Amino acid sequence: VMGNSSEFQKAVKLVIDTVSFDKDSTVQVFEATIRVLGSLLSAHIIITDTKQPFGDMTIKDYDNELLHMAHDLAVRLLPAFENTKTGIPYPRVNLKKGVPPNSNNETCTAGAGSLLVEFGILSRLLGDSTFEWVARRAVKALWNLRSNNTGLLGNVVNIQTGHWVGKQSGLGAGSDSFYEYLLKSYILFGEREDLEMFNDAYRSIQNHLRRGREACNEGEGDPPLYVNVNMFTGQLMNTWIDSLQAFFPGLQVLIGDVEDAICLHAFYYAIWKRYGALPERYNWQLQAPDVPFYPLRPELVESTYLLYQATKNPFYLHVGMDILQSLEKYTKAKCGYATLHHVVEKTKEDRMESFFLSETCKYLYLLFDEENPVHKSGNKYMFTTEGHIVSVDKRFRDSLWRDTFPGEEDSTEKIKSNELKAVNFSSNCNRVPDERRYLLPLKSNYMRQIDRMVGLI
Repeated sequence: VMGNSSEFQKAVKLVIDTVSFDKDSTVQVFEATIRVLGSLLSAHIIITDTKQPFGDMTIKDYDNELLHMAHDLAVRLLPAFENTKTGIPYPRVNLKKGVPPNSNNETCTAGAGSLLVEFGILSRLLGDSTFEWVARRAVKALWNLRSNNTGLLGNVVNIQTGHWVGKQSGLGAGSDSFYEYLLKSYILFGEREDLEMFNDAYRSIQNHLRRGREACNEGEGDPPLYVNVNMFTGQLMNTWIDSLQAFFPGLQVLIGDVEDAICLHAFYYAIWKRYGALPERYNWQLQAPDVPFYPLRPELVESTYLLYQATKNPFYLHVGMDILQSLEKYTKAKCGYATLHHVVEKTKEDRMESFFLSETCKYLYLLFDEENPVHKSGNKYMFTTEGHIVSVDKRFRDSLWRDTFPGEEDSTEKIKSNELKAVNFSSNCNRVPDERRYLLPLKSNYMRQIDRMVGLI
């Protein structure tokens, strides 16, 4: 992204020369997929891109080593999908020995249902349907367990019985990237069923999770907010939201629901302004953090970046500047940037997660770099849930295994890009009038209302 080809080439060579997955190490299937598998595939795609839009990122004598490493890792993750009665994978696997004995039979919806983008890319690059098939089977198994009454999914499920252990339905931890990957899988692979699942899920979310006034920028009532409810009844389960939910405005931008995204983003930004960070859990009733640490998460920055791309409203550059200055002021440490142990006291932990570099820094950089090839090269890019760049490429839209998924002949019918519309939402990106682009995205009386709601004023 920064166009620094010498450092990129050095890093790739270092990985090729020193990394091996032949280790007696138990890993989380979800984290290994989105952090490690995703980065190997993204780097491979960048190296082999004939156009080289980021500068010369080719590697001398490159022989698909990163693709082979990705394949090796994915094969080591496959045992997680075996011996489960539902097809939903075990949460952890040992890279050498497979699923550990006495393994946990419970997994979260996001962990089991957010593997399709990376596994699908790998399958399509290799021409081997296995990886996409197991990931898609897991998504469908979860989808089929949703409530008949509300259409919602819980957050923790037993992979043998299909019984919901966690009945909380929300947009944060345990659920977030499941919804993100329904849409992103469609964007990348063009399978109609992915969009249909996303639209159904989005409708259920709007019907049961959304509280507050109907329109973001007009009318009376509380600001829109997405709460945690019981998946079967739609009843409120608690009065907190978590920082992971801040990804949702960005997802709303991708589906075209820009107005609603503006409102939800403003709520998270108000919390950031109050603390100079986002607490892991914030109790909107008590106007205080329930879980006070901030591990340098990227979700608010990601939504800020996507809202700026959609509206070009300079307000979002101001938000980015605010976030950047807070990170410099409160989290900078001798050898990097530190997790905040407590957003009020600003105490630090000796830890910097990999997503800080792969997402938080990347989205901040791209927010301000208007001339970046991501924006200017004419290529279309999508970011994985861990911020890895993947070109939206025709080769990923050709499924070589139409017959692999029995009874789904119709699902391969592709949707034209102009058919991509969300259902049941308050506005469309085409309807943001020009004069609003240079005013505050949210009218000042509604901004003040949100500031009051989080105790800023």
